[in-house]
Amino acid sequence: MVRALAELTWDTVPSAPVVLVPVGSCEQHGPHLPIATDTIIATALSEAASARLAGSVVAPPLTITASGEHQGFAGTLSIGTDAMVTVLVELARSADWARRIVLVNGHGGNAAAVRSAVDTSRAEGRDVVAWWPDLRSLTGPGDLHAGHAETSIVLALRPELVRLDAATPGPSPAITDLITHGVRALSPTGVLGDPTAASAEEGRRILAALVEQLVEAAIR
Repeated sequence: MVRALAELTWDTVPSAPVVLVPVGSCEQHGPHLPIATDTIIATALSEAASARLAGSVVAPPLTITASGEHQGFAGTLSIGTDAMVTVLVELARSADWARRIVLVNGHGGNAAAVRSAVDTSRAEGRDVVAWWPDLRSLTGPGDLHAGHAETSIVLALRPELVRLDAATPGPSPAITDLITHGVRALSPTGVLGDPTAASAEEGRRILAALVEQLVEAAIR
């Protein structure tokens, strides 16, 4: 059973739960995917994992995070890496009632902030785990953003939000180029990869594999 933390009363929160925190973003995902793509995926994965983890709860998602590499596209909102670290550390400090916190990160641009926050939280004696999808093992390299995997997953979860007729392939740069130059300089459409062959069936396959990864990380 999935327990949404925000829908519980304080006295019905399970004792010493595992708290799954969806960490999304508010950033462009090309002309064919919604700005909330990372949040949609992180939340769905958290809920699916929670259904298999007894005594777990799903926290409200973090929806505006570190998305500076998407500057220049309308709709993108970002609080930057430093602020993101502070948010995550303070979140962990506040959850002294939890046994473990699992940061379910759906956005690669949060990686530095998540790693730093986990290091600080563990140094303070808190059980905080970072997890994000290992998509390369499922789809191969070159599918960095709004490409085949993300498009397939959103087709499986929220098909009404996908404009597949507007999907066009973009370049597949190295991650170092993405970090150095930002997305706008590399792809005018904001797409890094090829979403044109995406399908809901493929999305369901990827989701099932990612849920297995997440459950394993949460109980490790």
